[in-house]
Amino acid sequence: MLKKYWEKISGYLSNDIGIDLGTANTLVYMRGQGIVINEPSVVAVNQKTGQVVAVGSQAREMLGRTPAHIVAVKPLVGGVISDFEVTEEMLAYLIRRAETNSRKILGPRVVVGVPSGVTNVETRAVRDATKNNGASQVFIVEEPMAAAIGIRLPVNDPIGNMIVDIGGGTSDIAVISLGGIVRSKSLKIAGDKFNQDIISFIRSEFKMLIGEKTSENLKIAIGSALPLPAPLEAAIRGRDLITGLPREIVITDTDVREAIAPSIDHLIEAVKEVLETTPPEIVSDVIGRGLYLVGGGGLIKGLAELLAENLKIPVHCADDPMTAVARGAGIILEDFERYKDVLIESEDELPLHS
Repeated sequence: MLKKYWEKISGYLSNDIGIDLGTANTLVYMRGQGIVINEPSVVAVNQKTGQVVAVGSQAREMLGRTPAHIVAVKPLVGGVISDFEVTEEMLAYLIRRAETNSRKILGPRVVVGVPSGVTNVETRAVRDATKNNGASQVFIVEEPMAAAIGIRLPVNDPIGNMIVDIGGGTSDIAVISLGGIVRSKSLKIAGDKFNQDIISFIRSEFKMLIGEKTSENLKIAIGSALPLPAPLEAAIRGRDLITGLPREIVITDTDVREAIAPSIDHLIEAVKEVLETTPPEIVSDVIGRGLYLVGGGGLIKGLAELLAENLKIPVHCADDPMTAVARGAGIILEDFERYKDVLIESEDELPLHS
């Protein structure tokens, strides 16, 4: 009884915040305002003093450009916390920014998205890091479920919905029906892996070393999964591995496609594996409704067409795929009674319990 009463009044006393805690970017949704923060998941730390120098976009600009005593780090690897203290600092910064104009009495109620299949230890780390920064209640939701809600799929109906969320650290493949995940698979082939593939390819084929930021810019500018009608190219700069001197070369979309092709093939095989173990009635729904692509990786040119060609089902790239998880977390907060069953079960989080 106390729990129901508390949940009813807590929305009036605290802010509702949805967080997509991603490997590449962290997005914050505030109830009534929409997405208020979209920042890279990077923190710059001064190792001499232990102080945080910058968070988000400012810290990302420092990647690969810092003196020895300042380190720009990504505290999330594969969608889960790898550096607890730095993640806490990043969450503190983001929650403070989101609540700048708040006059609510209590700390915020927070819904956080995590990759499907995370362990209890990893879930506990996310919950603790959020709680330690003033959240009055913390709810955890799996990212493919949040993304499906964010793009308004009927997740609570007895209808099969298939979603592929290609983020920075992980790709989550899930089949959803009746408010639950029927089949899922999470793999470490996503945006960061594509970046490393490009770095390795250029090192091997052109004997040149480039940084992660250059690789990502190249992937976004000319990356594709299928040959393009009009070829694209881009000039990049790096260090010649033979002479050790600076060098500039021109890379084509064919080069990038060749670099990421093995990872794309692995991703397609993983989607096939999930479909092969899905109950036939749900497969028939998926054939009719199609597969939905979300996450930044879904923006790779030609990826939807390549998936459709290999899987023999329609593939749709969602509108604004990079914000789907954050929007889904926000929708859960705005209609909590309807979506509370999709949250990962946890112990009572109510601060009034003694």
